[in-house]
Amino acid sequence: MNILVTGGAGFIGANFVRRLLARGEDRVVNLDLLTYAGNLENLAGLEAHPRYRFVRGDVGDRGLADSLLAAEKIDAVVNFAAESHVDRSLEAPRTFLETNVLGTQTLLDAARAAGVGRFVQVSTDEVYGSLGAEGRFTETSPLAPNSPYAASKAAADLVCRAYHKTFGLPVMVTRCSNNYGPYQFPEKLIPLMIANALEDRPLPVYGDGLNVRDWLHVEDHCAAVELVLREGRPGEVYNVGGENEWPNLEIVKLLLRLLGKPESLIRFVPDRPGHDRRYAIDAGKLRRELGWAPALPFADGIAATVAWYREHRPWWEQIRSGAYREYYDRMYGAGGRYGAA
Repeated sequence: MNILVTGGAGFIGANFVRRLLARGEDRVVNLDLLTYAGNLENLAGLEAHPRYRFVRGDVGDRGLADSLLAAEKIDAVVNFAAESHVDRSLEAPRTFLETNVLGTQTLLDAARAAGVGRFVQVSTDEVYGSLGAEGRFTETSPLAPNSPYAASKAAADLVCRAYHKTFGLPVMVTRCSNNYGPYQFPEKLIPLMIANALEDRPLPVYGDGLNVRDWLHVEDHCAAVELVLREGRPGEVYNVGGENEWPNLEIVKLLLRLLGKPESLIRFVPDRPGHDRRYAIDAGKLRRELGWAPALPFADGIAATVAWYREHRPWWEQIRSGAYREYYDRMYGAGGRYGAA
């Protein structure tokens, strides 16, 4: 199968690309604009892979989408491309709407015109809003987003639904809980806390730190997305969750214990606007219909993640300094080894 993966230089997308290339005979075309969180070092070593091609470009560029789908004979699209950090959405909501909503709509139009057989929209549990102390989100829970990021993802999900209902486009939507693992951009909670602790810098925790999230290793998420891609029913939504709830403060304390650092590094900071109190995902539908279940216990996954960031310190130090952007210029820029994308 020829698969177009958008946003494949980001955290989850890069792990998904590596999974596809390692597991089968699929050919993968990776379309990524390389905004701040796109990092080609996440895919280092794949440049000469015979079943892989990287293209730098915007999912909102209809001409590029049309040409790629035709030239590469694309059978399926998996859309990871998104602005994804809630804090940034508070500062620049329009950017999130342009990429997450209009970019998705452009891809859907191109996929429809090309007769693409499968389209997976990778979404988030944040579209459901905030839970109380009990219960879990199901696929039929009302959408009640509370941040510009969450609203943009909810809107994209609904556009996908409309394209399936109106045009018969074979779209499936996955909504996942919080991911952790290798290659995560170090502004997100777990890599930020690991990096700060390793540098003995303060660890900023919003509010009282009791906001609860359901954590899932990125490899388990990628396995779920691949399963939906291959076996999911068009028009369906599939929740992906680890049934692994932790208050943010307890995650931070766990990371400090694993790193051998003192809790005195924790600094409580004013809460952000619209900060949802609790997320929890019911992934029962995915378990029942497709047989998916998380494979990696959290204790093993978080220990491996801490070890990865310890062992790959130059990777996140370059991101924090901004030097990671030099990789693209060296490998793909004018005069680079692989030429312009």
